[in-house]
Amino acid sequence: MSDSEAIDLDFRPSSYFRPQPLEDYRLAQVKNSQVRAHLRRLLASERHDEVARILREEGVSDQDCRALERIHPLYMGGNYLPSPRPGEVEIARIQIYSTTGDVAAVYARRVGPRIRYRVVDEYAGETLEGKATRDSMKPLTLDALHDLLTNVWGLHGILEANFEGDVEGMLGFFVAESDFYPDLDALCRRRVLEAFPEREEEDEEEEAVSREHEKRSG
Repeated sequence: MSDSEAIDLDFRPSSYFRPQPLEDYRLAQVKNSQVRAHLRRLLASERHDEVARILREEGVSDQDCRALERIHPLYMGGNYLPSPRPGEVEIARIQIYSTTGDVAAVYARRVGPRIRYRVVDEYAGETLEGKATRDSMKPLTLDALHDLLTNVWGLHGILEANFEGDVEGMLGFFVAESDFYPDLDALCRRRVLEAFPEREEEDEEEEAVSREHEKRSG
């Protein structure tokens, strides 16, 4: 990775609990990844009437969520995350492009002078491993946040189970998002490449051999 693409592993946001524009706050309450992305596109296009219709007073209604799920199972992604507790905010999430678009997320809230984190999934914790909570005095570094989420949820194991070393397939199977850590997705992808280097190198060698064969054949 070049210097221009360097990732600051020690980056940490100043706070998770800063005042937010109303629109950003309301979007953060929407659990479904596809709906959230759609709302962001509507906001960018200044189609505020449509945003208001979808959000309404309580956010996306259960009825709307069920209707979307009938269109495509991917719209289930994030719907079944546990609701944040009072004062709790979502600071990061990863979605995989499985049939149901499963999502895991990290929530944070103040507990006295400390910050308490919990990793959540859409299966009441059944897909999580190890300790799904931790505390800190300051916001986590990007490196620590990545490790908390991907180790508890086992991202690399999920990717390996689905692609058996097919790195290109792995990289196209997930997306990481965070309003607080802009480089989270890039770091996740770097760590996947680091975790499966041999297969990546084999693929590059096979491509080189194929190109050489094509040159000779031509």
